Amino acid sequence: MEKKRIYMDYAATTPIKKEVVDAMMPYLTEHFGNPSSVHGFGRDVKKVIDESRDKIAKAVNAKPEEIFFTGGGSESDNMAIKGIAFAYKDKGNHIITSKIEHHAVLHTCEYLEKNHGFEVTYLDVDKDGIISLEELRAAIKDNTVLITIMQANNEIGTVQPVKEIAQIASEKGVFFHTDAVQALGNIEIDVKDLGVDLMSFTAHKIYGPKGIGALYMRKGIKLHPLIHGGSQERKKRAGTENVAGIVAFAKAVELATKDVAGHAKEQSQLRDHLIDSVLSRIPYARLNGHRQKRLPGNANFCFEFIEGEAILLSLDLLGVAASSGSACTSGSLDPSHVLMALGLPHEIAHGSLRLTIGDMTTKEDIDFVVDNLEKIVVRLRELSPLYDKFVREESQHV
Repeated sequence: MEKKRIYMDYAATTPIKKEVVDAMMPYLTEHFGNPSSVHGFGRDVKKVIDESRDKIAKAVNAKPEEIFFTGGGSESDNMAIKGIAFAYKDKGNHIITSKIEHHAVLHTCEYLEKNHGFEVTYLDVDKDGIISLEELRAAIKDNTVLITIMQANNEIGTVQPVKEIAQIASEKGVFFHTDAVQALGNIEIDVKDLGVDLMSFTAHKIYGPKGIGALYMRKGIKLHPLIHGGSQERKKRAGTENVAGIVAFAKAVELATKDVAGHAKEQSQLRDHLIDSVLSRIPYARLNGHRQKRLPGNANFCFEFIEGEAILLSLDLLGVAASSGSACTSGSLDPSHVLMALGLPHEIAHGSLRLTIGDMTTKEDIDFVVDNLEKIVVRLRELSPLYDKFVREESQHV
């Protein structure tokens, strides 16, 4: 009998859709010209890059010239933060971010602190992972040059009040960048309505290939280039364009933004079924992140008295793919910096499990996972000294 395989790690990456593969294949085989070449081979692919830029810009209500292709979400974050920091260093050297950002943002800020004399304020979040707008406003100084706060968290799915943050930044004359890698395709994005200055995207979270992303940058903003070389991407990002990746990204964006509201409604129903099932059937489980202000496909739990890694391995033996948090920090023995920022103690933060659902997820998949998760938690707690101690102490209180 074939082993059941269920994928519930869509926040880490998604499979490439057939339509996306079909769109990119001709640019891996037939149309191979260098877009910087003046001959017909080059002009053919230059044209399709422009068309792809138009499609992505239209999907987020940007102008085509405001979209810059990159190698992915981390590069887009680096390009935005370092690019603004270096281009406007004469304006100020203070940056504001939050304690729950992706490491592509946190480590970039730390790099600027340690190597280039920047000062960074790391905002706290509440128990649900949301920043305080009052604390943000109070943190802004005369020398603040950039605020970078993610639109939706990659671990706990919490969605930040980006429009309100952009309003505060605009009032204070500070640039605002947001990492929307997890948000694109899952919630409506209109860069003009949100009022953001810079926004990061990547393709592989929306059923496109890895290695291609984009940065939205409002027209008129200066940016110090991250990569020097040729004049590609209007001298903001040198290097021969990943033409097949760009075409695939545009197709993935087109599919992902076709009916964002309908897609979100379907995913939210499955997510809520998952959350309700876990919390009602497994004692001493807690949901991390805001109950409503969260991505449609994200559910993140902590199970007291046991380790998240042990749960992951047990699920994997059953053919279920999940994660304990960001795939970019897998292998680390430290508890998630996001869960710690919520105020969770180490021993509870270590018992985390992220289940993210996508287009292939069914209600039957969720029921299978919850049925087995309940058994796994019971078995692991039977082996847990912490749980044994807890039960003995509880019995003495009866």
